[in-house]
Parts: sequence; C-alpha cells; structure tokens
Amino acid sequence: MKNEKTVVDIDYAEAIVPKSARRGIVTMFMIMLGFTFFSASMWVGQQLADGLDFQGFVVSMIVGGVILSLYTGLLGYVGAETGMSLDLLARKAFGVKGSYLPSAMISFTQIGWFGVGIAMFAIPVANELLGGSKTAEWALVIVAGICMTASAYFGIKSLTIVSYIAVPMVAVLGTVAMVLAVMRGDGTIVDQFAKSSGTLTVIGGAGLVVGSFVSGGTATPNFSRFAKSGKVGAITTVIAFFIGNSLMFFFGGVSSVYVGGNDIFEVMINLGLFYLAILVLGLNIWTTNDNALYSAGLGLANIFGQKKKPMVLVSGIIGTVLAVWLYWNFCGWLGMVVAAVCYLIGHVITKNK
Repeated sequence: MKNEKTVVDIDYAEAIVPKSARRGIVTMFMIMLGFTFFSASMWVGQQLADGLDFQGFVVSMIVGGVILSLYTGLLGYVGAETGMSLDLLARKAFGVKGSYLPSAMISFTQIGWFGVGIAMFAIPVANELLGGSKTAEWALVIVAGICMTASAYFGIKSLTIVSYIAVPMVAVLGTVAMVLAVMRGDGTIVDQFAKSSGTLTVIGGAGLVVGSFVSGGTATPNFSRFAKSGKVGAITTVIAFFIGNSLMFFFGGVSSVYVGGNDIFEVMINLGLFYLAILVLGLNIWTTNDNALYSAGLGLANIFGQKKKPMVLVSGIIGTVLAVWLYWNFCGWLGMVVAAVCYLIGHVITKNK
C-alpha cells in the first residue's frame, strides 16, 4: 500500500485557520501595517493639506483614523475569533450563492487597486529615470506586476517576508525624508499649512480619511484570521491602521506643502535621494498590492470554486494588463462600490459577532 502525502493548504482558503497555524502579535502587526502602506493614501494627504490648516489636518486625520481603525478592528476581531476569511464569513451570513456578491465586489476593488498601484510605481519612475518612454513604462508595469503577483501567489508566508523587509525601510526612510523636507523648507510646518486654500472642512477631511482605505480595510479578516486570538487580531489591526494611514497622510501632506506633489517619492527626488526614492515607492506599493491580490484570489476562488493560486494569477494578469487604464479611470466611480461593500460587510459583522 502506497503512502499518500496530504498536501496542506497553508492559506486555508476553504477552511478555518487552525490554532497551530496562528501567528503572534509582532508578525500580525507587521502584516497589517504593511497592508496600510499605500501611495494612494498620500493623495488624500495632499487633499487634506491643500484644503486645511495644520490643526484641521491633524484633527481630520485623527477623527477619520479612529473611525476607520474601529471599523477594521471589528473585522479584525471577527476574522481572528472565527479563523475565517471574509469569503467564508460571507457564506455564513448570506449562504454560498449569496456570498458571491461581496466576494465579487471585494475582488473587483482589489484588482482595481492592484492595477492602480502598479501604474503608480511605473509611471513616475519611467518619467524620472527614462524620459517618460511608454515602452519603459510598460516594461516597468510588467516587471512590477510579475513580482507583486508572485508574492501573493505564494501566500501568507510570502506576504509576511515582504512586510518584514518593506515596513521598517518605508517607515524609516520616508520619515527621514519628511523631516529633512521640513527642516529645509521655508518656515515651520504650521506656516506652510497656513497657505492652504481652506476649501475643506474638518468633517469633510475625516470623510476623505475614512474613504481612503475602507474598501481595502474590508478585507481585514483575510489576514487577521491568522492571529492567535480575537484580541490580538483587533489590537494589531486598530494600531496598524491608525499608525500606517496617519504616516501616509503626513507623507502626502508634507509633499504637497513643500514640493507641490502628492507622494514622499517626489520629496525624496527633490532632496536628491533618487534611488532611495524608487526603493521606497516600490516597497510601499508592494506591501499593499500583494495583500490586495491575495484577497482578490480568495474572492474569485469562492465564486468559481477554484483554488486560490490560479485565481491570484488570473487577478494579477488582469490588473497588470489594465494597470495604466485603471490609473486614469478607476477612482472616479469607486465610491458607489465602496458604499455597497460597507453595507454588506455590516451585515457580515452582525451575523458573525
């Protein structure tokens, strides 16, 4: 009689994560913090800086950050306590076929953000390094798409490795660049923010903060289910979302008031830190993009009854091919999808609390 080896799915796409596969607070914090490091959040920082003074900027960031952190913290707790992915939680709340709608919405938004993220790396690097060549731009899109798809394909272990490498580098190098920009700038940071147009209210700013990552944050259970307990899942999610998003908003705000941009990449270029700027931009996007594609793969696997890995590949190909188009067109009508996702996820939370 032949010995048959049982292949274990380390990502538990179709099952509850067992206690033996759970991870500690440090690893979970790094994964969740890496998830929040996304250049698109810096765009919001620019909008806040353009429309608010420094006090309004900080208050909006805190109010919106607390709301977003509590929302994702609830999802983090539910995911860790049940050990279920968002798609399994949706099955429990809506039934198998009913879960297809939230899975489709999350997959759609995450593939979209994946494509936007790739273009957010390829377009500025091609412009700065290669004279804006479209051939170079597409070459960078393809290379970035392959690398980021590969880390999502290999699952939670790969996501953990990327986060452990990228999170400290982005946080330290980005913060140093931000401090240098402030030190070399004209006047204090309060003086610079005082030049804003004042067209934004604090409540409006808080709304921008919440909306900046609510679609991605909805996928929190896909990662928090690996936490050792509901408490660990909730705490790491709340702290990571508040710190990570706040850092991105500050990067975008400082970029706006000191160099007229919307990304710490532009600040670092202005400071003459060219190669470090490319490194920070790439790692910053990578930590979110592999998480986004991982969630998209889980969602499509639920809908089509397939394994996660091939669905990650399909998602990665779609996001890569459409990257430049998504960059220019995706965000304009995302709000409607986000509103629907939040409504459905509210039902998921109440059914699984």
